[in-house]
Amino acid sequence: MNTFYLKVICSDKVFYEGKCQNLVLPMEDGLFSVLAHHENMVVAVAAGELHVKTPEGEWITAAVSPGFAEIINNRVSVLVNSAERPEEIDVKRAEEARQRAQERLRQKQSIQEYYLSQASLARAMNRLRTSRDKHWNI
Repeated sequence: MNTFYLKVICSDKVFYEGKCQNLVLPMEDGLFSVLAHHENMVVAVAAGELHVKTPEGEWITAAVSPGFAEIINNRVSVLVNSAERPEEIDVKRAEEARQRAQERLRQKQSIQEYYLSQASLARAMNRLRTSRDKHWNI
């Protein structure tokens, strides 16, 4: 079985560290899959769902914020601001954040405030989507 070393680092914790069969990252233009012996590169990670397939065949899913991933010599480092498993997400809090962001988008605001409101809405929607889709498999 071909595996590689993966470390997913958040601002407050190490989300995952160990061997991995497959890593699926969210990107602006779709999903990006990493397998063992992938070509060396750095890629931008978008807000979305990250999926890790462990050597035992179990899939681990997380809602992640934007960041980047570095692939070098069969080792992958993913740096994101936050990563949450579906069971860790407070659905009520995420729903309230979605409603606040939608209300802010309806109000007149500066361009900067508009983009911040859009980012807040995207983060809340991503958390809600991940909390509903607890099981992922290819």
